[in-house]
Amino acid sequence: MPTGAAARRAILELLDHRAPGKTICPSEAARALSGDQFRDHMDLVRDAAWELADEGAIEVTQHGEPVKRASVRGPIRLRRT
Repeated sequence: MPTGAAARRAILELLDHRAPGKTICPSEAARALSGDQFRDHMDLVRDAAWELADEGAIEVTQHGEPVKRASVRGPIRLRRT
């Protein structure tokens, strides 16, 4: 069973392989953790993303703009700060 620490690592590793300013979808990190069963781990990945955002390591975005957790409705993307 994947952990929050594994989800954080997956997010950061995927972003390390993207050009500066490029984003990933949280589902990419969930797939890296569990393949076809990724949907079961989306909440874990989203929570890890918000933790990383709170620490200033990444930004959570919608339509290319940083967002706060309380205001998010719909799909999000993740990028390095």
